[in-house]
Amino acid sequence: MNNLFEDRLSRIRERMAKACERAGRNPAMVNLLPVSKTHGPELVCEAAACGLTVFGENKVQEAKQKIPLCPSHLIWHLVGHLQTNKVKDAVRLFAVIHSVDSLKLLTAIDAAGELTGRVMPVFLEVNVAGESSKFGLAPADGPSVLNAANALKRVDVAGLMTIPPIAEEPEHARPFFKQLRELRDQWRQETGFALNELSMGMSHDFEVAIEEGATWIRLGTVLFGSREV
Repeated sequence: MNNLFEDRLSRIRERMAKACERAGRNPAMVNLLPVSKTHGPELVCEAAACGLTVFGENKVQEAKQKIPLCPSHLIWHLVGHLQTNKVKDAVRLFAVIHSVDSLKLLTAIDAAGELTGRVMPVFLEVNVAGESSKFGLAPADGPSVLNAANALKRVDVAGLMTIPPIAEEPEHARPFFKQLRELRDQWRQETGFALNELSMGMSHDFEVAIEEGATWIRLGTVLFGSREV
């Protein structure tokens, strides 16, 4: 077992617990999602040996190659952008899709779920900062997409996801995490969806995200080290 990985994981869990304490939250409500993109199956196996069972990947093509080489009991989430021509593979490979950024994509996932006979849990990705360089729904479009989702039988919109603007200071992400939580609360009232899950926070700002209500934090570099390229 990789002692370096164990040490990183232990420190991260301590930081998660302290962030939960500051926010008065139950640590059991915050899920750690190790994002293994660009790292090989060997490192995933080491992480699994430390008790981790749920992993995130960014690209469907990479996941297709990697997942068969990893322990079969692991559960996989897609956190990167999904193209409609990759939806069938995504529905087959992943347990949850964090990055649904359009009604067109939601409808394609529903159709793929119909073919496979499964209901796909998804999160709507919201571009809270309105950055043209990022994917995601405009906040104004959220309620209409949720209302349209009522007619879809093979998707379960379980929550929301966001990626804030890149900033050196973690505190700079706080307003965007807070905005996603407030949008969730507003859309709950408007649409009736529970939207219990908030996927937000990465290696440099996950503690702030936890303080603002994250239920899934997506950690790569802080856990696995620098990306392999």
